[in-house]
Amino acid sequence: MNKPVIALFPEASFGSALNCVGIAQQLLLEGAEPVFLCHPGFNGVFAEYGFREYQLPATAAPGPQTDETWQDFVTAHVAHFNQDPMAQLSTYVAPTWEAIVDTAMQVEEGLGRLLKRIKPSGIVLDNVIMFPAVANAGVPWVRVVSCTETEIPDENVPPYLSGMTADDPARPQFEAAYLAATQAAHRRYNAFRRDCGLAALPQGQFLEASPRLNLLLAPSAIRHSRRSPLPAERFVFLEGCVRKEAQFDPPPLPVNEGPMIYLSFGSLGAIDTGLISRMLRTFAEYPARFFVNVGAFLESYSKVPDNVFLGSWFPQPSIVSQADLFIHHGGNNSFCEAMFFGVPSLIMPYCWDGHDNATRAEQTGTGAHMHRDKWSPKALADRMTCLLADDVMLTRLRQISGTMQERPGTQQAARSIMNVL
Repeated sequence: MNKPVIALFPEASFGSALNCVGIAQQLLLEGAEPVFLCHPGFNGVFAEYGFREYQLPATAAPGPQTDETWQDFVTAHVAHFNQDPMAQLSTYVAPTWEAIVDTAMQVEEGLGRLLKRIKPSGIVLDNVIMFPAVANAGVPWVRVVSCTETEIPDENVPPYLSGMTADDPARPQFEAAYLAATQAAHRRYNAFRRDCGLAALPQGQFLEASPRLNLLLAPSAIRHSRRSPLPAERFVFLEGCVRKEAQFDPPPLPVNEGPMIYLSFGSLGAIDTGLISRMLRTFAEYPARFFVNVGAFLESYSKVPDNVFLGSWFPQPSIVSQADLFIHHGGNNSFCEAMFFGVPSLIMPYCWDGHDNATRAEQTGTGAHMHRDKWSPKALADRMTCLLADDVMLTRLRQISGTMQERPGTQQAARSIMNVL
């Protein structure tokens, strides 16, 4: 009997991509043949894990179609990352949605041809926007929400990308400003959907729920209590979605004493070499061992403290499992991996769902929120010391870790997908 081919289509971010790798690894064990549809710039990422890749057809149209172009896009917006979420609506969120809509429109024709060639039994879409070719492929599709749960609105859930609490008095103003900021992109996207035979979406929404199955990476420890609960037969919450990864053995450092602290701001956050350089100067005076993910910018650092190891890439599940503290940007994948291994998070968000997760970490006693720019060396050192010594938080995180590891989300996701297909 032929194995069902399942096409996984993550967005052009490593958080989403590696979340899908974990699901694909388990789908393989469940008897499926997972393959990946990958954006330009991600060629080889999934093959590294042994999966077949299908590159999205390139286009000559303008827009962020390559990894380099996305980096250029983010570099142009680095100055906006110090703004609060409300200010970012016009400076960053609106241009990002315009770029995402451009991408969906540019790949539509080639994606449709590619799906006809692959002939998958089903499609797993881990994205923030619907690609009409997916909905029109004639096979079941599954939505994965690997960003924060706030992506699916509810009265008891804070507004998406706001960094607010659900009962923040400024909530109505933020929601109105979000709709205004995204209106032009949304109007253009809905016209595109209609041209492709899909119904328009409500204002502010760019992706509908799957009629079959929706998987949300929202562990119970940080999950919101919704006013309108999502139907359990179509919405499955995952405790974690941690992939199997190579073992990382930390190399000894010239100064090799103290707790182990891992820093990663994601592949795009690594662009801000100025911020990371400033942090390295603080690390040099702090009694700990630091392992720092600097992405493709390793050559930007000439002076590295003796208690710091820089790397262009780390097998993150392995190094987080050994860390005493994880400093990150609040990406949902990183936040969930920290909880999965019982490690406190120091979240310094710069955009998107990082703001929401930073607030949620403080609310739930799983980490702390610190502004990415407004800190002194003493403030950063004091915050690290407090997190490393917070016995109440560490006890809570050990309990959360036990719950998450008892209910592996990769297994739950894969079995739910196989049941749908």
